[in-house]
Amino acid sequence: MEIRVLRYFLAVVREESITKASEVLHITQPTLSRQLSQMEEEIGVRLFERGTRKIKLTNEGILLRRRAEEIIQLVDTTERELVEQDEQVEGKISIGCGEIASVQMLPELIRTFREKYTRVSFDIFTATADLVKEQMDKGLIDIGLLLEPVNMEKYDFIRLDMKENWVVLMRPDDPLAEKENVTAEDLLPLPLILPRRMNVQNELASWFGDYYGKLNVVFTSNLSTNGAVMVEAGLAYSLVIEGAALWNQSKITYRPLSPALTATSVLAWKRGQPFSLATTKFINQIKCFLSMD
Repeated sequence: MEIRVLRYFLAVVREESITKASEVLHITQPTLSRQLSQMEEEIGVRLFERGTRKIKLTNEGILLRRRAEEIIQLVDTTERELVEQDEQVEGKISIGCGEIASVQMLPELIRTFREKYTRVSFDIFTATADLVKEQMDKGLIDIGLLLEPVNMEKYDFIRLDMKENWVVLMRPDDPLAEKENVTAEDLLPLPLILPRRMNVQNELASWFGDYYGKLNVVFTSNLSTNGAVMVEAGLAYSLVIEGAALWNQSKITYRPLSPALTATSVLAWKRGQPFSLATTKFINQIKCFLSMD
């Protein structure tokens, strides 16, 4: 027995006519008659006395009307409460992320969410995946946008399709900038800045191969922006994710690695963590949004 058909039934009872009820409901009379007949067949009782000018209910029809009115009232109240709950959703959602290209997907997620939940604000915390995970474990960050490789054993996550490309930062007047791409051999004699994360260093070690132990590493840096200051000063060349290239292109440029080195990223949240209503709804939106891509 469907709620929709119960509403049809009550409309017929209220109008005392299938014809008038079909006009109010904006459906054809045959369709309405068929729906009511199917409901009678489904529950196995007659609801109307046939052959009278006005709709007249049987005893079973009178009972159904009483129960249908209670059911519809409960449904309407529940729907109204759910809408009111949405209107009252408020709070702050904290998102931790690195300087990566995948951050570009966050604005659309946040924009569409705030169109519905205007009382919710966001706190964006920028750090490496390791630090973001540490903050998530402490319950200080709700959702992390993390550059892999990263141990996801304790987290629920969605891996993003966007590829993160590794590049080398340099000054535009540097001889290396004349190349279309940069090889491990090109970097061997140069002063380098490597990422501070050990997991990422391991990925770079695999890319450098036998050259890795011979590198001239003068800095490590947890975020690329401060490393870029050193590059601009001519102190070193920095290996970073292309998505972090937010600096002045007239002062710093970059070239891709050859062979290409790419990484992926994930949107993650702590498994079993109790979240606020706002965060729970945002996570559900993430799942729906990304499942449509």
